Amino acid sequence: MKRILIVGASSGIGKELAESLIEQGGVELYLVSRRRPEIQGEFNFQEIDVLEDFQLELPESLDGLVYCPGSINLKPFHRFKDEDFLSDFQLNTLGAVKVIRQALNALKNGNNPSIVLFSTVAVETGLSFHTSIAAAKGALEGLARSLAAELAPTIRVNLIAPSLTDTPLAERLLSSEEKKKANADRHPMKRVGEKADLANAARFLLGEESSWITSQTIKVDGGMSNIR
Repeated sequence: MKRILIVGASSGIGKELAESLIEQGGVELYLVSRRRPEIQGEFNFQEIDVLEDFQLELPESLDGLVYCPGSINLKPFHRFKDEDFLSDFQLNTLGAVKVIRQALNALKNGNNPSIVLFSTVAVETGLSFHTSIAAAKGALEGLARSLAAELAPTIRVNLIAPSLTDTPLAERLLSSEEKKKANADRHPMKRVGEKADLANAARFLLGEESSWITSQTIKVDGGMSNIR
């Protein structure tokens, strides 16, 4: 039975992934978030805020780690303060560093262990008003590639880079039918992402089917980064 740690499992993609893994079966889940997820099925839960000091309670071995916390902090560059950049970095990048550091020994004891992190389409594709989040996620991508080199061949490290996805985090950007249509029309596939689109990609990167994939950024973005 695989043991998977999901950080940020109370809503959005993390919750969707946890639910799909429970439905799939054969997985022992360790869920971490600021509040207990409303999920049917058995799982281990620890209430943690990654922005604070914490100590993970983990089994001796882990086969997968998924770090889902993120932010969407969009505004013109001249309106960003130093604190905005620091806040995005602490949540998106430093939070992942702290979790991986604590889980590393358990992952080394796992079976074909896999780390999955979430970037953004804005790292590769320049998007207005995204300077802070793009900087934080760009740092996360650099971290992931360096870790993939350092931890190979024992632990695989990959990222998923989504475009706008219909989650509670993006609620402000999709709060009306007009906004949903306008954002959908920006994508070649003419829709925004769904939680399942990202959860399916994460489940693939956790599984044996991706055992020869590491140090990659998988674009799940409706074609946004490559098609005009």
